[in-house]
Amino acid sequence: MRLWIFLLIAVFSGTFAYAKMEGDSLLIQQGVASFYGKRFHMRKTSNGETFHMDSMTAAHKTLPFGTILKVTRVDTGASVYVKVNDRLPRYSKRIIDLSRGAATKLDMIHDGVSVVRLEVEKPRVIDELIEYFGDNPPTTMRLRPIAKAINFYKPLPNWYFIPQLTFINSPL
Repeated sequence: MRLWIFLLIAVFSGTFAYAKMEGDSLLIQQGVASFYGKRFHMRKTSNGETFHMDSMTAAHKTLPFGTILKVTRVDTGASVYVKVNDRLPRYSKRIIDLSRGAATKLDMIHDGVSVVRLEVEKPRVIDELIEYFGDNPPTTMRLRPIAKAINFYKPLPNWYFIPQLTFINSPL
């Protein structure tokens, strides 16, 4: 009986061996966001693109241009993906300025400002940001390398699988 219990535990413990990625492992910053629209519509941004207020873009103080961010409003949980294509003033108290299109999706048009979480899409982007900032990352940003999950399973040897024997005169 003990052997069966041991085998049952061994079989089901294998399903829990994989490391799960924490919900905030891709979080890089949290703070206040605002939006901008009509005043800058159809003007050039810092990276040379033309700003369109209904696009899904944003301005950030330090992130490299072209970085794709997931912006999540903390109080409602609504989220949107934006591309960084402009700069905020260096001494701004806000962490990000969203385009009017992104602010509409987050339902923050009437509020004006909102507390948001900035996350990157993939773990490799965090590695790229760490390399980009080098030894002097912004103090307000959370940039830590993400450890890769360890796989404890070894592949089964080739001799474990017995090939199916077929016979020449077999009807199957």
